[in-house]
Amino acid sequence: LPTRPCRGRRQLLTDAELLCLAVAQHLLHGDASESRWIRYARTHLTGMFPHIPQQSGYNKRIRAAAPLVSYTLTVLAKDVPTWNDVLRLLDSTPVPCGQSRETVKRSNLAGQAGYGYCASHSRYFWGFRLYLISTPDGMPVIWGLANPKIGEREAIAAMLDASSDLVCDGQVILADKGFAGKQFEAFITEDLKAHLLRP
Repeated sequence: LPTRPCRGRRQLLTDAELLCLAVAQHLLHGDASESRWIRYARTHLTGMFPHIPQQSGYNKRIRAAAPLVSYTLTVLAKDVPTWNDVLRLLDSTPVPCGQSRETVKRSNLAGQAGYGYCASHSRYFWGFRLYLISTPDGMPVIWGLANPKIGEREAIAAMLDASSDLVCDGQVILADKGFAGKQFEAFITEDLKAHLLRP
C-alpha cells in the first residue's frame, strides 16, 4: 500500500483502521452524514477501534487518505472477474449542483463548477460533468468530475492519461458520438494502444 508522509504527532488511528471505518460507514450507514456515523462508531465500535477521532478529525483523515482509498478500491476491483473483460464503456452525464443565480454566487463550488448544456434533457445546468469508464456490468474503472466548459474529449483524455495503467493493450473502449474526433482517436490508438468504437 502507498504510504502518506508523516507530519506532526503520530496518529493513534492507523490508515488500515481508517479504511475499515470508511468501508463500515458505507456498509452500515449508507448515505448517513459523517457526524451521525462518528457518533454511532464512538458509541458502538470503540471495542474494535479505540482511537476514533472526532468528526472534524475523521473528515480530515479521510480527505488526506484519498490516494490510499483510491488505491484500495482499484486493488479490490481488479479481483472481480469482469475486470479482465476486453470491453470498457465510456460515457458522461451532467451533475447539476445549483438551480438559482443566488446559489451559484454563494456556492463553495464557484470556480470549479460551471455552466454546461445537457443535450439529452435539452437544458442548461450549473455544476460538473461526471465521466465514467466502466466494465460492461457497470463496475467503475476510471471516473472523474470536470467543469462542463472543458470539452468531453479533452477531459477524458486527461483522465485516461493520468490512469493509463488501468487501460490494457488491445482494450476496446465503446463510446457515443460525442467522443468522435481524429485527435482523440489517435490518442486512444497510438498512446494507449487501445481501440475506440463509436457510432
